[in-house]
Amino acid sequence: MRSPKESALETKIIGLITDLKLSGKILQTIELALADQEIQALQDYANTVAIKRLGYNDHGPVHMRTVALNALIMMQLLNSAGVRCNLEQEEWGTFEDSLVAVFLAAFLHDIGMSISRQDHELYSAYLAYPLINRILGQVYRGVFQKYIAVQSLALEGISGHMGNRLIHSLEAGIILIADGCDMTKGRARIPMVIATSPKVGDIHRYSANAIESVRLSRGEQKAIRIEIAMSSEVGLFQVEAVLLGKIAASPAKELLELYATVQGAEAKQYL
Repeated sequence: MRSPKESALETKIIGLITDLKLSGKILQTIELALADQEIQALQDYANTVAIKRLGYNDHGPVHMRTVALNALIMMQLLNSAGVRCNLEQEEWGTFEDSLVAVFLAAFLHDIGMSISRQDHELYSAYLAYPLINRILGQVYRGVFQKYIAVQSLALEGISGHMGNRLIHSLEAGIILIADGCDMTKGRARIPMVIATSPKVGDIHRYSANAIESVRLSRGEQKAIRIEIAMSSEVGLFQVEAVLLGKIAASPAKELLELYATVQGAEAKQYL
């Protein structure tokens, strides 16, 4: 059964895509993924491992839906600014095909947490491969060139989302940033409640607990503007040690403006 937060995020994702008035491939992809019980079970168990076993913050269905929404918003902003992603540049697909790859990567990027934290991005790609094929087989029936291109981009986005492996497409680069932008205090709520003793990784939940909001919008000079509001300076760990590292590893880094504000202070511009 979906939690209210999961359902709310799904409504936002579908609403965003419906407003774009595309051919239907991305909406079909989203509907198939949301209805897939194996994907839901993997997301749920990944969260159990992350929170209950390891004491980390959310890496489950709410996180993966949040990253998917972030990624789709940023893709829309890129498209509105006239930026063509790699599938379009290389004449292998359309903006909508790129959306399909980005959504699948975002929606499945952390399912490998169900196995292990170490190298979880590779485990995620391994587990995602048959799931992606199952969905793309219905969305791109007999259109093997696009099927392969979208599959490859989705797997690049999943395997590269930690920023420790080189990626080369804008589509995969958006996954890095969308993942890093899920840092608000709601993500750390459960591990903060159940924490009983200090553990490795505590700084992630304490810093996330200081992040009040992350806003994605059209930039003044660049295609995408990221604005982060914090209640205290401990939140800067999320910005400087996590998000900036992911941005630095992303092919989309030149398309971003980044601002962070601690309550009561002036906004600090990073990019």
